[in-house]
Amino acid sequence: MELPLEYQKAMKGLLGEEYEAYLASFAAERRYGLRVNTLKTTPEALEQKGLFALSPVPWCAAGFYYAEGERPAKHPYYHAGLYYLQEPSAMTPGAVLPVSPGERVLDICAAPGGKSTQLAAKLAGEGLLVANDISAGRAKSLLKNIELCGIRNAIVMSEPPAKLAERFGGYFDKILIDAPCSGEGMFRKEPDMVKSWTPELLAFCREQQADILEHCAGMLKEGGLLLYSTCTFAREENEESIGVFLEKHPEFSLVPIEKNHGFAPGLPPFEACVRLYPHKVQGEGHFVALLQKNGGETSCRTRAEKSVSEKQLEGFREFAGAYLNRMPEGMFQIYGDSLCLLPEDAPETKGLRVLRSGWQLGTLKKGRFEPSQAFAMGLKKEDVNYVLDLPLEDERVLRYLKGETLEAPEAKDGWNLVCVDGFPLGWGKAQKGRLKNKYAVGWKWE
Repeated sequence: MELPLEYQKAMKGLLGEEYEAYLASFAAERRYGLRVNTLKTTPEALEQKGLFALSPVPWCAAGFYYAEGERPAKHPYYHAGLYYLQEPSAMTPGAVLPVSPGERVLDICAAPGGKSTQLAAKLAGEGLLVANDISAGRAKSLLKNIELCGIRNAIVMSEPPAKLAERFGGYFDKILIDAPCSGEGMFRKEPDMVKSWTPELLAFCREQQADILEHCAGMLKEGGLLLYSTCTFAREENEESIGVFLEKHPEFSLVPIEKNHGFAPGLPPFEACVRLYPHKVQGEGHFVALLQKNGGETSCRTRAEKSVSEKQLEGFREFAGAYLNRMPEGMFQIYGDSLCLLPEDAPETKGLRVLRSGWQLGTLKKGRFEPSQAFAMGLKKEDVNYVLDLPLEDERVLRYLKGETLEAPEAKDGWNLVCVDGFPLGWGKAQKGRLKNKYAVGWKWE
């Protein structure tokens, strides 16, 4: 691979005697990773199934390496949301940031959703995740991954940091900034990124990073933690960005990150940070800094107000009475014809560009309720009365994922939750032994 001369010079200065080892890493095999979605299963349970040749990612308890040539994205369990495909080093920020159930968490540069789904798993269904991406197009892929993983307590937005900062002063317990960067750490994985590298790109990214950090500072509550990460090696985008931020915000301090698994310390005087180099770890390049806010104001946000009448809920209550073992509890909201169940203590989002608030249950049309794909993915088999649970080896599993009508004499007439080995895939509506496929059109197996 031919690297830009200016980049080579910078890396030689950065790595010194290790530069040749870094160059040699380009000839080494890439490492591929998947992270188990602990909202649906456990790492041990997935490993025991023996689907792929897996070995653990040492810095992520739910992460595994899989061999090149394996195709986990072409497996029904992927479509059941049991795991997320994620580059192993990219699992580090979500692993380092300590998140507990019940907290308010912001992932501000969230698409396509790897780190958001990792944070949501740590929340374990309690508290609030705001997953935001300024690109409306990328936010759509983020939304799909949030829904695929069965996450109920997320609000997916597409707003610039400045707009969020106006509304969420001192609101979040934890914030993750996976900042836009020049992508030097991804050169082995995505060689085309080499062609777009220029010193001007570094300067442009540095400006974006400073803007995001500045606005996130005000959204973090006192005592809260902010994790800043990039997938680049440039000192300007990493330690220098953090240094300028700390000079401007003395209320923040660095929290040391353990230097295990081949992690290198940040450049002096920022040794509390970590750097991941492809010649030192089995993964691509990354930089991670963890900061704590030691002062500042904490504001109380206005809660979302209930806007759904019992009359409007009649269709859903009728569906729940017939097909669910219990009625979901919480605050319901209607957006257009979509019925959503909001996360507990959800904030008011009027005036913000929101793709989804909470758990989309389905659509209400003329008093009739039709369940959504997201509703299916957030349920468990035992939550539903009528279930068509297909074993993995049943040829109807793939036919369902392709959107075909199924012969299903064992299905009861009405709405059925279609599962593979007990894990939900979507809905179907049965009548006299035939199941009309209700799998989301945009999700079909290709």
